[in-house]
Amino acid sequence: MPNPTAAMLVIGDEILSGRTQDANMHYLAGELTKRGITLAEVRIVGDQRDDIVEAVRALARRHDTVFTSGGIGPTHDDITADCIAAAFERHIDVRDDARRLLEEHYKNSGLDLNAARLRMARIPDGATLIDNPVSVAPGFTVENVHVMAGVPAVFQAMVASVLPGLTGGAPLLSQSLRIDRGEGDIAEPLGQLAARFPDLSIGSYPFQKNGAFGANIVIRGTDGARIDAAMAQLAEIFA
Repeated sequence: MPNPTAAMLVIGDEILSGRTQDANMHYLAGELTKRGITLAEVRIVGDQRDDIVEAVRALARRHDTVFTSGGIGPTHDDITADCIAAAFERHIDVRDDARRLLEEHYKNSGLDLNAARLRMARIPDGATLIDNPVSVAPGFTVENVHVMAGVPAVFQAMVASVLPGLTGGAPLLSQSLRIDRGEGDIAEPLGQLAARFPDLSIGSYPFQKNGAFGANIVIRGTDGARIDAAMAQLAEIFA
């Protein structure tokens, strides 16, 4: 039985403009791999309502789980919460439990819970809050979509809150072998090996170093014995 699939939607003009480098995808992929969930698709969209709504709906239909990052802060361009509400045709407003979390946090911090900060307590109807032990302002889950902050430390904390509740499969295992030959030389036998092991993912990742060409061959799967067998054949082919 194949592992469950997940998708990630990265939201923010700053990602597309190159001003901010996304680190959350790399982290999420690693955590899902440990859990036996396949990160099958990643999309990046700007701060455009229709684009976010369309992407959320499409990904939620195609995958078991969807993670979003970015756009749930206090500023005018943080529109993710409204877009999620629109995608699932739900009302959104300040929710009492989220407000209480923020009230206590800002009281202890000596800061005012002003109108901008209160925006972070706006939650779609029926959503479940996601714990945020870093900066308190919660994420939330609507159906199979988990809505999280874009700040890496907060995103990682929210992922840790969500993962225990997800159904995973067999953890993905991998082994790799460096081959000091160009891809053009190894393509045919590598394709034949892949045909003999259709249950495994066999990837070729080329490099060039000191004028010489080579490739790192990575074999992935959930059956360690099958990976061992494929690696043995790979080593024999290119001995």
